[in-house]
Amino acid sequence: MARHWADFQYEIYLNGMTGAVPRLPTDLSRLEELTEQRLGPGPVGYVAGSAGDGSTARANRAALERRRIVPRMLRDVRERDLSVEVLGRSLPAPVALAPVGVLSIMHPGAEPAAARAAAAQGVPFILSSASSTPMEEVAAAMGDAERWFQLYWSKDREVARSFLSRARAAGFSVLVVTLDTPLLAWRPRDLDRAYLPFLHGVGTANYFTDPAFLAGLAKPVQEDPNAAVMHFVNLFSDPGKTWPDLAFLREHWDGPIVLKGVLHPDDARLAADAGMDGVVVSNHGGRQVAGSVAAADALPRVAAAAGDRLAVLFDSGVRSGDDVFKALALGARAVLLGRPYVYGLGLDGQPGVEHVIRCLLAELDLTLALSGHATPTTVGPADLEESAG
Repeated sequence: MARHWADFQYEIYLNGMTGAVPRLPTDLSRLEELTEQRLGPGPVGYVAGSAGDGSTARANRAALERRRIVPRMLRDVRERDLSVEVLGRSLPAPVALAPVGVLSIMHPGAEPAAARAAAAQGVPFILSSASSTPMEEVAAAMGDAERWFQLYWSKDREVARSFLSRARAAGFSVLVVTLDTPLLAWRPRDLDRAYLPFLHGVGTANYFTDPAFLAGLAKPVQEDPNAAVMHFVNLFSDPGKTWPDLAFLREHWDGPIVLKGVLHPDDARLAADAGMDGVVVSNHGGRQVAGSVAAADALPRVAAAAGDRLAVLFDSGVRSGDDVFKALALGARAVLLGRPYVYGLGLDGQPGVEHVIRCLLAELDLTLALSGHATPTTVGPADLEESAG
């Protein structure tokens, strides 16, 4: 039975009959400013901040705004079904929550609160390796709901192998491997405050509970936390990894593998040649390479190169239902939502995340219908026009 996502607007209007209005804005682009006002500058800067002067984050938004939807009329859109098949999974809508680390800096409910919100709305939750809650606890909070695991590929093969084994045992079905963070980028908002939560042991929960990681310590974490943090820093990521190394992941993960951070069509071809199942066209929300190509500008070329060989997903700059529509039209099969749900979490915990998901999908449902589509699968390049802006 298809979910009628657009009905959320009538729920809001009917609640208004008793004087109740939504606790958070329904225009999700307003959440960042609200978060800046209410939360501390360190955590907000860590989430909202970008590489360099922020030009890539601005380019992400501009690339989506430059493309305009061309609505079609007199098409039967009474019954709509937003469900899609992605990576062998049936999803109620073409949206998942992107992996974002250290969520405890935004709200004490942290990853379990966001994961429960995703589970309640039926959308996949992608857990970051750098979460502030161990993966097993997040899985327990979700029951049997769809969950994927994002891997930061450690220098230590045994730690990487252990993470994959734990994630599989905890019911994570898809592996999302972030490739664009072999090093931490130059991020002035964090640098100006010397704010890096990992150095305080925040965002290290999966490591500090991992037997392979603990085996590399001379003393237990609680006896020498600084040594544990330095061990984490030294093995967190590996700038020496190359395409042949993907065979290791394929050997130790028996589900779909998606490579996140692909922006060049040749990298999509290499991913397919390596036996991967999908790619996420992403520039890490502008957080890694200042001056990078906008993700939405890279998407059509990557989608064309992927053809039928890979599932193409998209993130970076998504703030609304019409952004999701545009990403689908440019060749994505599904979209990952990042910062807006994190702001929702920071402002109102699990209900805040649910609010963000429901707003996004109600707006997507209405945008599809008002543009002449009853399903995301019929959206394509002909539904967009590029403005000269």
